[in-house]
Amino acid sequence: MEIAISVVVPTFQRPQLLISCLRHLCRQTLEREKYEVIIVSDGPDVLAKQIVAEYRTCSSLNIKFLSLPVKKGPAAARNLGWQNAHGILIAFTDDDCLPDKKWLESILNHYKNEPEIAYTGKVIVPVSEQPTDFELNTKGLETGDFVTANCVCTKATLQATGGFDEAFTEAWREDSDLEFKLLNRKVPIVKLNDAIVIHPVRKVAWGVSIKEQRKAMFNALLFKKYPDLFRKRIRKSPNWKYYFIILFFIVLAVSVFLKITLLTVVAFVGWFYLTITFIVKRLIPARKTVSHIFEMIATSVVIPFLSVFWTLYGAIKYRVLFF
Repeated sequence: MEIAISVVVPTFQRPQLLISCLRHLCRQTLEREKYEVIIVSDGPDVLAKQIVAEYRTCSSLNIKFLSLPVKKGPAAARNLGWQNAHGILIAFTDDDCLPDKKWLESILNHYKNEPEIAYTGKVIVPVSEQPTDFELNTKGLETGDFVTANCVCTKATLQATGGFDEAFTEAWREDSDLEFKLLNRKVPIVKLNDAIVIHPVRKVAWGVSIKEQRKAMFNALLFKKYPDLFRKRIRKSPNWKYYFIILFFIVLAVSVFLKITLLTVVAFVGWFYLTITFIVKRLIPARKTVSHIFEMIATSVVIPFLSVFWTLYGAIKYRVLFF
């Protein structure tokens, strides 16, 4: 029987997440002969290779393992996967996702042999009763227009568009880049609410939002490629609050050094007010434990500086006027 759907899953040194994902891919209601699973390691990963070998031996799952020679990011891993796929449709999910048992069957039921088409399924992010800030950020995937946790393209579509831009070396904006390629090519993007993938929130270290700011540089790359779509669908204008926080802080430091009392007071009030409103905005919907409150205060003080730094870094790196 011809393979109808190839599932491409990028991974790297997350064996327990990969095992959970594979368990759910094994439970698909779609006949095994109609789909294959391609696990692509973003660089050498002995454990991932062993896990795939065990599944190949102990189950009837049509699965294979590919690996990039060095770490290049999930965009490059996905490209390697779909380029080696046999399916007419290429379904993408991530190793930290749990596809519903009817995921692939639902996708195939909607496909009507269109040469170029894309689908975006439903992503569900379960969070605790008192979610952390990171949980709430991850839950934003539920309202994303096109996310790699649950999207599908015909192989012909990926060939025509070139697939993912490997300049996006981290898991950020590479899905929007592909979406914008599809929009520019006028490829239909169909929403499938019955093609469901669960995206649990993974455990992260305290202060993870500080590390996450590095991804801001890829906003500059996406803006350079698609300025109009970026402003329409991602961010209508720069985050001026961050820039004003930094401006007030610089004026505060200079006025303290020069001993200009009135200017010091004005600058401090401006910086303090904007910082406090930022902290409160993050805390209102989030968990109110002592540890999390302290995390929100500490990270909110430094996030504007780091976000602007990485934004300007991206603007310089990709040679685009973006802030």
